[in-house]
Amino acid sequence: MKRTATFLAVTAALSALTLIGNVQASSHREAPNITRTPTVDATDFYLFNSYESGRESYVTVIANYIPLQDAYGGPNYFAMDPAAVYSIHIDNDGDAMPNMSFNFRFSNTLANDGAGVKLPIGPEGNQKMVAVPLKNVGGLGADNSAALNFIENYSVEVASGTSSTMLSPSGDAMQFTKPYDFVGTKTFTSADAYQAYADQYVYDVALPGCEAMARIFVGQRKDPFVVNLGETFDLVNYVPVEGDSAPGAGDGAGFPGGITQSSANDDLADKNVTTLAIELPKACITGSGNGVVGAWTTASLPQARILNPNATFARPDVNGGALVQVSRLSNPLVNELVIGLADKDKFNSSKPSEDGQFADYVTHPSLPALLNILFKDAVNTTLGANITDLAPSNFPRLDLVNAFLTGVAGVNQLATVTPSEMLRLNTAIPATPAAMQSAFGVAGNDLAGFPNGRRPGDDVVDIALRVMMGALCHDIPVNGTPTNLGYCMPEDAPVGNVPFTDGAPLDASMLNTSFPYLLTPLAGSPN
Repeated sequence: MKRTATFLAVTAALSALTLIGNVQASSHREAPNITRTPTVDATDFYLFNSYESGRESYVTVIANYIPLQDAYGGPNYFAMDPAAVYSIHIDNDGDAMPNMSFNFRFSNTLANDGAGVKLPIGPEGNQKMVAVPLKNVGGLGADNSAALNFIENYSVEVASGTSSTMLSPSGDAMQFTKPYDFVGTKTFTSADAYQAYADQYVYDVALPGCEAMARIFVGQRKDPFVVNLGETFDLVNYVPVEGDSAPGAGDGAGFPGGITQSSANDDLADKNVTTLAIELPKACITGSGNGVVGAWTTASLPQARILNPNATFARPDVNGGALVQVSRLSNPLVNELVIGLADKDKFNSSKPSEDGQFADYVTHPSLPALLNILFKDAVNTTLGANITDLAPSNFPRLDLVNAFLTGVAGVNQLATVTPSEMLRLNTAIPATPAAMQSAFGVAGNDLAGFPNGRRPGDDVVDIALRVMMGALCHDIPVNGTPTNLGYCMPEDAPVGNVPFTDGAPLDASMLNTSFPYLLTPLAGSPN
């Protein structure tokens, strides 16, 4: 009995951790230590059944890194850390440990065998060959990289148990190539020309023991996440309830003073990210499980880094020692809004199987209480009501356990249930075509969406805000029929049926419909 009670308590706590972490933004600069090393900071993680036409038997996994990239951030732009290992992990048996890991390692070189591009400077008799200060010295395009001074390559290792295999691109190449960032339209002519250039770095690759080919792309993309970031972290400096009768209606007939949908509320609208995307045959990742997989991404650095007092391009520092995990992400914003400041770096270094250590932070989650403090008086005044507490009162939050931690039985629950923070996807549920996707995922009567995995067009901010404040205590559509799931009752969540929102709209129409799904990055020099 004691073990059962402990298990339920930890499960409930971890579920709350998973849920609340989805609220308000993505994982940009979420912990003190990671702010010092942005090249290994994961920003978003996606896991979904591919909805590109003809790719129904594949799963797409996307891990984005290097947050808040200003497209004009030259002259060095946004290379990955050559000392780091960036990983995408897949669990197919439910023990919260990886059955497969895809490990990415990067390298960079200068043109001319490491000497870089040099120009003859000075008159005859007093002429010197001098290295240029830029990473490119002329226009670039598909099949034309001669003017590129800086080349970034990467390798991919697939690790499974005690074995590992290095993947190789088709043809004679020994390494994969990351396309140069979209520095501007003088270098690449246009956004379409840049996309054609980047497309040549989508690779078909053979996986060990797998008949079907996988696809890999690594490169800069437009940040797909939308969020009212600045105002949210200024103590939620807006009324987070829909101000129109329906999103985008423009009639102001919703909650008085509530925020309305506008792309102007998206603080990431002018930002890029660096994407690691892999498309994997379903049959090759589900193992002997029940077809549900869990996944997350990590980045690790060598334990020791010694700066070179006489730094060079090839050797700015010396790295050694065991790899140390410094970044971890599956569901967004777990670390920002749940974990206490003293333990944020610990969370980034932890494994999903160790998540019980953070249970104290979430058995009594603080964010609903904070929203109550910030808005209770204003809500009661506006509505002429006398709501004692806006936060749900059903503890432990069993409504969150099935939805966000263990997965829902018959939907996205692994064969073995281990309380842990990772995205879970049922690979047997067919993908919903982009034009038919609901931005509210399962809550929008679309079983192929969040929290059954996560697609780029799923509005996880609005979904999670509502569920955190008790939406699952009220009726939700199940096969189109309003249904109470039995976890809690409406009286447990007095505002659980309120359309909470950050006012930053997102849906599948804002993304591409083919791998790697994310949009062409913004140009550093658009004109």
